[in-house]
Amino acid sequence: MNYQTEMKLKRWNRKPLIAYGLLGITGFMYLLQEVLGGSTNSLVLVRLGAKVNELIVLGDWYRLITPMFLHIGITHLLFNALILYFLGIQLESIFGHWRFLLLYVFSAIAGNAASFAFNTSISAGASTALFGLFGSTLVLGKLFPSNMQIGAMAKNFSLLIVLNLVFGLMSPGIDMAGHVGGLIGGYLLAYAISAPRAWGNKKQQIKYALIYVGVVALFILIGYARYIPITQLFN
Repeated sequence: MNYQTEMKLKRWNRKPLIAYGLLGITGFMYLLQEVLGGSTNSLVLVRLGAKVNELIVLGDWYRLITPMFLHIGITHLLFNALILYFLGIQLESIFGHWRFLLLYVFSAIAGNAASFAFNTSISAGASTALFGLFGSTLVLGKLFPSNMQIGAMAKNFSLLIVLNLVFGLMSPGIDMAGHVGGLIGGYLLAYAISAPRAWGNKKQQIKYALIYVGVVALFILIGYARYIPITQLFN
């Protein structure tokens, strides 16, 4: 490989490819929603994978993932897309492409599992994953204690997290369970996946990964218990 090709690959690798890809998929799914009948149409949302507790109980486990690609209305889409663009680019450069993808997807799973446990309404949106990104910023100061810029970013996002949670409490129809679940998931995952040249403590990473799995399993168990007698869950 010649020098110019190597430099082009390095520059390409530094681009936020995952964030751009997630934005592209989300935009495509919104267009598909509109073509099929509208992003606010409940039948379209259910058809494309929104979180529906009863269907999850019946075996649609993919509904713990797919809601993050669906949005209800253009305002919902644009607000979440802006957060993903500005915050996602920063975090992808810190965590790396694949760690960032894991953080985003598994935060959404944690948020949707919490919504499954505590919210009976149909829900959709990237907020579960985005709150996971917010949660990861709380850890960055500990992962990079000598980096003042990252430390300042972590403090700024701490305030944004509080404001978003307060706004959610005051706004009817907001899936607070999903937001808090995503926040918890992102916090735990930031330790579990760590970051290149950062924490690097394997035992601690495994510990936080196991805590994450335990929390998500608990959410799912609670969700099932709302529809299935607890004695049947273990038969």
